Amino acid sequence: QVQLVESGGGVVQAGGSLRLSCAASGRTFRSFVLGWFRQAPGEEREFVAAISSSGATIYYADSVKGRFTISRDNAKNTLYLQMNSLKAEDTAVYYCAVGGPFWRKKAPMLDEYDYWGQGTQVTVSS
Repeated sequence: QVQLVESGGGVVQAGGSLRLSCAASGRTFRSFVLGWFRQAPGEEREFVAAISSSGATIYYADSVKGRFTISRDNAKNTLYLQMNSLKAEDTAVYYCAVGGPFWRKKAPMLDEYDYWGQGTQVTVSS
């Protein structure tokens, strides 16, 4: 079992920045791929970013590329998402997720991830 707790969400004006954190416990964090997803009201959960166990391989959704940065600190069992130049369309609940040692098919697929956090709300006002 693994427990994930997201933090850092809030309300920010368009063009502003937020940094999300995801603290993990209960599993060997450093050995697994990690991801960030988001879900807006009435929409399906969508991929935002993912990072390999070593941090050497990173993927981003086209909608956030160049604005968001995913990173991990294996010593602190923590995953981060730095979000800059936020837009109203970034408003959503953001979830972190833990997968296996590597992606079985594709990083953006929801079923690559076995454990999920409870989510943190990000609201961008225009």
